[in-house]
Amino acid sequence: MADIGRKAETWGSRFGFIMAAVGSAVGLGNFWRFPYTAGQNGGGAFIIIYILCVLLIALPLLMAEYSMGRKSGMSAVEGVQSLARAESKSQNWGIIAWVGSLTAFFILTFYMVISTWLLAYLIQAVGGDLHGTTADESAQNFLNTIGQGDMPMSSKWYILMLLGLFIAANIFIVGRGVKAGIERVATILMPAFFIMVLVVVGFSMANGDVARTAAFIFEPKWEDVGFKTFLAALGQAFFSIGVGVGLMITYGAYLDRRTNIPQSSGIIVGSDTFVALIAGFAIFPIVFAAGLDEAAGPSLFFISMPVAFEAIPGGSLFAIVFFALALFAAFTSSISLMEVSVSWLEERQGVTRVGAACGVGFVLFMVGAAYVFSLDYLDFMDFMTEGLLLPLGGLLAAIFAGWILSRDMLTSELGEGMIMNVWRFLIRWFVPPFIGLVLVFGFLDKIQDQYHVQLPGALEVLLGPNWEAEE
Repeated sequence: MADIGRKAETWGSRFGFIMAAVGSAVGLGNFWRFPYTAGQNGGGAFIIIYILCVLLIALPLLMAEYSMGRKSGMSAVEGVQSLARAESKSQNWGIIAWVGSLTAFFILTFYMVISTWLLAYLIQAVGGDLHGTTADESAQNFLNTIGQGDMPMSSKWYILMLLGLFIAANIFIVGRGVKAGIERVATILMPAFFIMVLVVVGFSMANGDVARTAAFIFEPKWEDVGFKTFLAALGQAFFSIGVGVGLMITYGAYLDRRTNIPQSSGIIVGSDTFVALIAGFAIFPIVFAAGLDEAAGPSLFFISMPVAFEAIPGGSLFAIVFFALALFAAFTSSISLMEVSVSWLEERQGVTRVGAACGVGFVLFMVGAAYVFSLDYLDFMDFMTEGLLLPLGGLLAAIFAGWILSRDMLTSELGEGMIMNVWRFLIRWFVPPFIGLVLVFGFLDKIQDQYHVQLPGALEVLLGPNWEAEE
């Protein structure tokens, strides 16, 4: 087997690695997407299906990516090519990491903009300017904030300034390195994040409709379960953990030999699932108590929640905590996604980590500026990454780990015995076909819903009626 080079830097501690990895997995989707998806797809029945998908699909793929990263000790692109060479396979398998790395960058371009909206709302909350006593007023404030309402140009320039500040913060942290930058920030922000989650949940349960929330999220509604329920559960499990974008391969490259990959992967997946399960109780009790639309999706953050906080005692204070909480989740995810590109650039001769971070940051700012002045670009990139590139990257990674790499290659990372036997069976025979389902049918479903493309009538049995029939 050919020698495989390693990065000189490693995580300073197992706790720091887990905090950084949990921070990369826990994002905005945990707050609004999971509770709403669960409530609309069978409640408790969906949660059972979701947990099975996490255990049988997301966890094996996460273990595979960490193992490939530590085995190679390189960035995602160089690491996959190095492993392929070690197995006497074509370096063209590097396409796996290229797809993942580009996906991470594309996601980061619009994630930065949405994070900037959160920063703007946090500033409004701190200044007592979070207007929205009614849904219409709150919606108008959201449009004004993002440059789609009154005085659009001044608002867009303001958002552009905040975007520059947010990207600069990312550059500063990532540029300092894994141990002094990403790990240090994660060990501070993630414990604070979990404390704030519990505080917001307690506040929401004390002031909201807990019984209706519990029924909405957890009550099993098997009559609502269909093919799209499994599709939604698979997609949520896959996307929530953060596999398929080269990120976990990159983080795995900084792991030392003492870290138990199966155990650490279980902790990370469990933490992410825990946040998803309790997130509904941070949002929906006060949404229901205020009589707002629980199906608002992402706009819950920017339209429904300000109205809800306005309607309850102490809401102005907890609005600050809530938007700080969301901003923490966004920031820990964004620095992780930036590391994928910076890690690869740092391996290029003559490129320093700080220089790589500044270069990536500059490109992110230019692309983000395009999103600020035209939201159509943002919608399209969201569609391409979630509907096509993410599952494609995960599918390729599963095939590579299960069928191209030999058992001996990853035994040193996962150990021998029952865990290896179960993992290898799942990564070869179970994970690829199910991710393939997400890729094909999920893409078709998003085309139908987002772009109103007429699909063949036979697909109505699986994906529901075509959009024209629903109007």
